[in-house]
Amino acid sequence: MIFLDNLINGISLGSIYAIIALGYTMVYGIAKMLNFAHGDVIMVGAYIAFCGLQYWGLPPVAAIVISMVACTVLGVTIEGLAYRPLRQAASLAVLITAIGMSYLLQNLALMIWGANPKSFPRTFINGSIFRLGQLSISSATLITILANIIIMVALSIFINQTKLGKAMRCVSEDRGAAELMGINVNRTISLTFAIGSALAAIAGVLLCSSYPILQPTTGSMPGIKAFTAAVFGGIGSIPGAMLGGVLLGVIEIFGKAYISTELGDAIVFAVLIVVLLVKPTGLLGKPMREKV
Repeated sequence: MIFLDNLINGISLGSIYAIIALGYTMVYGIAKMLNFAHGDVIMVGAYIAFCGLQYWGLPPVAAIVISMVACTVLGVTIEGLAYRPLRQAASLAVLITAIGMSYLLQNLALMIWGANPKSFPRTFINGSIFRLGQLSISSATLITILANIIIMVALSIFINQTKLGKAMRCVSEDRGAAELMGINVNRTISLTFAIGSALAAIAGVLLCSSYPILQPTTGSMPGIKAFTAAVFGGIGSIPGAMLGGVLLGVIEIFGKAYISTELGDAIVFAVLIVVLLVKPTGLLGKPMREKV
């Protein structure tokens, strides 16, 4: 029974990582850049939801929707102001800009909400416990796993079946050819950031519902682990992001439960190193061929 509890908790934690990893993998797959400020967008989304619940008296659903809208605007703004001017710059310049944007968001959050940790309010997400025999499952766990599945399916349908999704795939394949075919590359990349940032807001609420301590650095470690999950599953692959996130969460929970709570994070990154040594493209990643 303890094994099943740990497995379910691992899948729940991994589902949060997977939702965050989708933002990383979409931006990398389409814009070919690593948005290391993504973890801090999660933090901003959690703070906005916190304000909606704690100070503005909004219903949980309304607080989540406002958080998603705010993060969408934030993501598009970051892309337009910080990343778009560097579209033709060296990858190192973009990477440094992303790290700088991450610290900027953390310090802005520090100025606005202060350094003291805040307790995230209880919502409908974590209000009840379901029992299956001796197994107890919180509503937060069920909703987190269900949200991950719904988001994964909806995103796959959007990417593969809709006109905008096909435009994203074209930009990912060949940006120059996409422009020649009449696709607005800037708008497509902005849409990618918008979707990833909206998912970050959802992930922030789910994360703080399960682990209710909110502070300016809340998104840092989950963001790094979600990036690890994206690489683990094969960055650029949406199913890979989900698989990598879930596996990473299960590995982390089992590592802390059966090996050492202090070494839980180290075990996660050690497994990543081993996987990449065996399969450098990740579990579902495909090798990239460069034309010469």
